Amino acid sequence: MRGREGAGPLSGPAFGRYFSAVTVGAFGTALTAVAMPVLVVDVLGASAFEVGIVNAAQFLPYALLGLVAGVYVDRWRRQRVLVWASLGRAAALALIPVCWALGVLHLWVLAALLFLFGAFAVFGFAASQSVLPQIVERRALRAANARLDQAEATAQSAGPALGGLLVAVVGAPLAIAVDAVTYVVDAVLVAGIRLRETARAVPQRRSLWREVVEGLRWTYRHRTLGPLAVSTHVWFLANAAGFTVLAVFALRTLGFGPFLYGVLFAAAGLAALAGATVASRAGDRLGSGATITTGRAIYPLAWMLVALAPLSDGGPGVVAVVLLTTAMMLQGFAGGVENANEMSLRQTVTPDGLLGRTSATMRSANRTMAAIGAVLGGIAATLLGERASLWLVVCVFVVAFGIALLSPLRTARDDEENIP
Repeated sequence: MRGREGAGPLSGPAFGRYFSAVTVGAFGTALTAVAMPVLVVDVLGASAFEVGIVNAAQFLPYALLGLVAGVYVDRWRRQRVLVWASLGRAAALALIPVCWALGVLHLWVLAALLFLFGAFAVFGFAASQSVLPQIVERRALRAANARLDQAEATAQSAGPALGGLLVAVVGAPLAIAVDAVTYVVDAVLVAGIRLRETARAVPQRRSLWREVVEGLRWTYRHRTLGPLAVSTHVWFLANAAGFTVLAVFALRTLGFGPFLYGVLFAAAGLAALAGATVASRAGDRLGSGATITTGRAIYPLAWMLVALAPLSDGGPGVVAVVLLTTAMMLQGFAGGVENANEMSLRQTVTPDGLLGRTSATMRSANRTMAAIGAVLGGIAATLLGERASLWLVVCVFVVAFGIALLSPLRTARDDEENIP
């Protein structure tokens, strides 16, 4: 599969449309990042445990479908998978405001719709990480991933603040409807990319399970992808637990309103933009593995600040606002720096015929850990309290950093990792 313009410069028409699709989708996602917690906590009145269950619902399909999705993405036309996955996610999100308007949006209904959303997302993300090496040359992958991260970070900077304002004006359900529209736009843009792509030939009698096992072996037996995968799995466990607790801690305990809650994510988006801007240069100078490892060291520091945020009478205090904003900026910067390097390392070392399975294997395990983390975060906040739960989150982030630090990942370079 090659773009008719050639898989050349990032300014080519194929990458331009893909870049636009990612930007639009990221903008909608940033809106929902604010609207969904407000919908669950404030509109539906969920407890901390129920917040965890709802958050886990959209990740559960990765555990059930992720490995199989990778096999089929390696067989099917990836561009077509991307289009249908975006349309499916649009439909799932659009049903949320419809159910709310009809008065039937209960927690279990929302969880079911998020499960449907996640099922389409499984295929969409596996295809998105597999199609990029066909749009640009592999030597340009880090720069391309950094550009995409910049687009997402820009959207995440403006999106949350606008999302908080939109939630305050029209309510959380209607704000989520905007995200549904962005997925439709995403699908249209991706469908318009001019790519020559054919379905991949599959040997007769090739078992689905054998192809799944090939993806698992490549991912976990590779000397750098293996520790990267395990470290990232632990990271997702901590991250999902942290944001589950944060939603209740900030919105209910600290008294953050929707707009101020959105500002936290906007700050993270701005910092992510800064991180993505330097990601390619950092990878060139330090190596992709060292850059990823450095990023993993920042997360525990960020969540320590969240855990230290003090309570204040009559709403959020200045100190709490400063600490949480700083924490989210550290979180965003770390993600911006490491993500492009992580994606380029994975895409560079993996043969095209295994990209779908490798991406789906990692994302399946990542989202499964996120589902577990979301539930555990809710349970911990209920049984231990929010602040104690946040300190546990810090400890798990430390484990993720330690795995990267003490493995070959620390010295890996994507320009040298061209053999298993």
